[in-house]
Amino acid sequence: MASSLALISRQSTLFLTPRSFFRSIRIYTKTGDKGKTSNYAGERLPKDGPTFEALGCTDELSSAIGHAREHCLEAGHGFHDQLQTIQCDLQDVGSNIATPRQTASEDRLVRTAFPEERVKQLEKWIDEMDEVLPPLKNFILPSGGKAATALHMSRSICRRAERRVVPLVREETVDRDIQIYLNRLSDYLFTLARRSAQLEGKEESIYKRPS
Repeated sequence: MASSLALISRQSTLFLTPRSFFRSIRIYTKTGDKGKTSNYAGERLPKDGPTFEALGCTDELSSAIGHAREHCLEAGHGFHDQLQTIQCDLQDVGSNIATPRQTASEDRLVRTAFPEERVKQLEKWIDEMDEVLPPLKNFILPSGGKAATALHMSRSICRRAERRVVPLVREETVDRDIQIYLNRLSDYLFTLARRSAQLEGKEESIYKRPS
C-alpha cells in the first residue's frame, strides 16, 4: 500500500499505482499548468485550495524531518529509523488527505485508511523519552544544537499542517485520525528535540521575560 504510492502532482497529490509504473513515470505532465490538479477521486481542484494546501504542508513537513534526520544521523542519536518511519507515515497521511472521504469509492477509502496504531506508536516513543528527560518547568526556545533546532523547525511546520487539516476534518473530507496523528507528531518532535539536546550535552535556551 504505502510503498506503492507515487507522487504524481507537483502539489503532492498521492495515488496508489502498481510498482511497474515507477519505471515509466514522467517528472512533468503539463496537466497542472492551468492551476488545477486531481485528487485521488479524480476530481480536478484548484492547486491553492484547502486540500492541496494541506498536502503541501505535509510534504514540507516530510522534507523538514528528512533534514532533521540527517543531523540526527551525524550526531549518532539513533532516532533516524523512527524519523524515517514517520516520513513513510506522512506519505499515508497524504493519501488520506487526497482521498475525499465523502465521494471516493469504497475501495479507495479502504486503501487510504490511516491506522490509529500509528498514534499509539508515537505515544510510546514520547513516553520512553519522557522517562529520561528532566521535568519541563519553563518555556523552551528552539535551541540545543543543530539536530534539536531542526526538530523544532519540523515541529512548527507540523503545527501548521495540523491547522490546515482541521477544516478538512470538520468538513468530513479527511479522517479525524489524521488530525490526531499530526497533533501527536508535534509533541513527539518537541520531545525528541529536547532528547537530542540532552544527548549532545547542549543547553536549551529558556524563555525569560525582558525586564
